Amino acid sequence: MEGSGTEHKWPPDCSFLGNSLFCHQNRERLWRTCNFVMFGFFSLAAYVQINDPDAEMWIAVYMIPATLILFVSIKPDVTGHVMWKSLADLHAAACAFGAIYLSRCLYFHTTKSILHEEEGRELSGLLIIAGWLLLCRKSQQSSVGGIRLMIAVSVSTAPFLIWIYIYINKEMRTSWPQHCKTVI
Repeated sequence: MEGSGTEHKWPPDCSFLGNSLFCHQNRERLWRTCNFVMFGFFSLAAYVQINDPDAEMWIAVYMIPATLILFVSIKPDVTGHVMWKSLADLHAAACAFGAIYLSRCLYFHTTKSILHEEEGRELSGLLIIAGWLLLCRKSQQSSVGGIRLMIAVSVSTAPFLIWIYIYINKEMRTSWPQHCKTVI
């Protein structure tokens, strides 16, 4: 509407839609919350590695992204810092290579569902780490919204839903090694 003095912006500001998810402040808050939830997941994943024979390695694998993601949940612009980018890229690449290796092992040696195999659960963790770090990678360049925010909400709830499923499904844990049966 030219000349009327009113411009229509998209997305509209918060005063127009109240507490809509389209509001920049709410998108930012939801993005931070998703990152804080993933910080919690990665921290819990590191904690449950205590009984694992390779505990030191897996605790580090989960605590590095937990720390990086905690920084994102506090100050999302940190993803533009060269140190954050370097650590995130290096860790995501290491997780991707680990995932490729474990995929190959599972392809040749698995007879059951991958969640029944320790390597399958490790593969899932590596993929979640690499995926989340890549999702955060360019979040400082543009406002978080749309597809990235939907993916963030989905991915940040999925690990907890899987843990609940595994906790309820006791028969799934019967074939696990002893150190894995005490994680939940």
